[in-house]
Amino acid sequence: MTDNLLDSVHINFDSGSLWVMNIILALVMFGVALEISVKDFKPLFTRPKAIVVGLVSQFILLPAVTFFFVVLIEPFPSIALGMFMVAACPGGNISNFISYLSKANTALSVSLTALSTLLAIVMTPLNFHFWSALYVPGSNIVNNISISPYEMVKLVFLLLGLPLVLGMLINYKKPLLAVKIAKRLKVVSLVFFIFLVFIALYNNRIIFMDYIYYVFWIVVVHNLIAFSTGFGIATVFQLPKESRRSVTIETGIQNSGLGLLLIFTFFDGLGGMALLAAFWGIWHIVSGLILAAIWNNKIIVKKTIA
Repeated sequence: MTDNLLDSVHINFDSGSLWVMNIILALVMFGVALEISVKDFKPLFTRPKAIVVGLVSQFILLPAVTFFFVVLIEPFPSIALGMFMVAACPGGNISNFISYLSKANTALSVSLTALSTLLAIVMTPLNFHFWSALYVPGSNIVNNISISPYEMVKLVFLLLGLPLVLGMLINYKKPLLAVKIAKRLKVVSLVFFIFLVFIALYNNRIIFMDYIYYVFWIVVVHNLIAFSTGFGIATVFQLPKESRRSVTIETGIQNSGLGLLLIFTFFDGLGGMALLAAFWGIWHIVSGLILAAIWNNKIIVKKTIA
């Protein structure tokens, strides 16, 4: 096993499976959008402070902090690119559920998910290219592959933007039908998406098992930094407790499924990137549930004392 294996190996994932993954991720986003309405965007105008803080945390602070973390630990270049990709993605699809369990401001969480998804059409490709270009070891890989930012924007629009607009349109026209469809569609499509990722991991299990311990600690610390970034900026701007929790969760729960799909599409499943994004997708669910349990426990303790 050589140190640079992850920077040269590509995960085996055929084009047919990639198309299916594209469709399923779009369906996942469509399922989320069915529960988003125009009123979820109103806080941007009525209470803009929390929204702006959340978006700054998501699209400016997290990628910047990730860059400095990469410079500090100097991981394999492909791992660094995976970290930049994850940090550039919008909030994850389960962030609203985690916010609900955490007794956070769920309305703010939904608004941030909707807005970050919309902004991700431009901000995800922009952030990834900007920060990966600054990190020389990673930029060498990106330059060799010659990725078109326009092509990445186009794919992100098809995966996130179009399903978001269609889902919101159905919610506006047929709200009861939208809620009914969303409950089933989100679960079914998410299960299929996880299944496809599992197949990709299983087919390349030897590579993943060789490096899982190396990636494990990077993902855990990176995810902790993401949560801390959200909580830190929300505290600095003195947001209410429930809103601090929402910003924390939206920053720490990333749409790694989107990141993984972009990695398979534009980087041909580059080993380090794919492993980092795949493991992040597993870990942020675990860490989010742990955080929700901690915050719930604090509420229970306060009520008991009172």
